[in-house]
Amino acid sequence: GYGYEANRIYRSWNHGQIYGADLKKAGFEVAIYTRTKEKAEDVISEGAIWCDSVKECAANRDVIISIVGYPKDVEEVYFGEDGILANAKKGAYVIDMTTSSPKLAVQIYEAAKAAGLHALDAPVRRLLMRRG
Repeated sequence: GYGYEANRIYRSWNHGQIYGADLKKAGFEVAIYTRTKEKAEDVISEGAIWCDSVKECAANRDVIISIVGYPKDVEEVYFGEDGILANAKKGAYVIDMTTSSPKLAVQIYEAAKAAGLHALDAPVRRLLMRRG
């Protein structure tokens, strides 16, 4: 590994649980936030750090990976004073794996760049479709 802390922010999608568990097994520190803590209990029981908010989860991480339900959810976790972009440390990588709007991905990229962050749009559904 490269010594990066890996942070997983997701809401209720099984992919988030799978990726969080895989990162933890690979030796990365994983911090996690969901609206419902019970949905993350498996990953927490394997040593992931529970966060009470997006803000807490995004702070002081090198990599922040999100996978949420809909464009509205993406906007909620990325924008605003308690969102990822306002709370990620300079130089962090923000990766959104939600299958969402390409227009929203551009908005995140531009806001991240302005905040001194690196943004990547990596939607799971489109990636899986390309593989198949």
